[in-house]
Amino acid sequence: MKADSLVIIPTYNENENIESIIDAVLLQGNEFAILIVDDNSPDGTGDTVKKIQKKKSRRKDKRVHLIEREKKLGLGSAYIEGFRWALKKNYDFVFEMDADFSHDPSTLPILRNTIIEENADLVLGSRYKKGVNVVNWPMSRLILSYFANLFAKTVTGVPLSDLTSGFKGIRKTVIEKLDFDKIDAEGYGFQIEIHFYTYWNGFKIKEIPIVFTERRSGNSKMSKKIIWEAFWLVWKLGIRRLLKKI
Repeated sequence: MKADSLVIIPTYNENENIESIIDAVLLQGNEFAILIVDDNSPDGTGDTVKKIQKKKSRRKDKRVHLIEREKKLGLGSAYIEGFRWALKKNYDFVFEMDADFSHDPSTLPILRNTIIEENADLVLGSRYKKGVNVVNWPMSRLILSYFANLFAKTVTGVPLSDLTSGFKGIRKTVIEKLDFDKIDAEGYGFQIEIHFYTYWNGFKIKEIPIVFTERRSGNSKMSKKIIWEAFWLVWKLGIRRLLKKI
């Protein structure tokens, strides 16, 4: 079976996790290929991916792809570059996930099947769909995340419980409709923008509950800059909604 689903994973210093996450994704079925978008990781993540590509290629498995960027350019632009690549290669479904196992690769087939069976355009893995399903976060970060999502939901008018979730599956038709020039966020605010434009362009979004587990190894990319970027972004999107400039 030719892969019709591309899993995009942006990386920066994920060498401890990269081989394991690639293997785990590919185990989910031949319909899944993987694209690593690496921001010139000093720890050699990109070099490790190249070695994996060679090893897989010898076994006639060419489902591992790599885009290497010259410097750290941020999560948002990494996904946009991945989206453009997916459109060029004509994948039917595109998935977003983290490299650190906070998103369980075994959920990928569930996301894909939900898109197909429920005729959804975007299926979101939500930490807050049924209560709070987050493991190993300090209470301060959990409270910040929960109320940030509530704030974003209220201001943007997008009726989702987890607008900042980075674990999702998207139909090609949604990505074709997105105006990448309107998307500004470098950090996790990017996820809010994707959900905002998907919803207000009339696409069908389905949320399913997931369990989010704090990364196994490596360091979190969260920072005060990213938090403030998302805060001001929400207000900007709210104004666009009110002015109907979507």
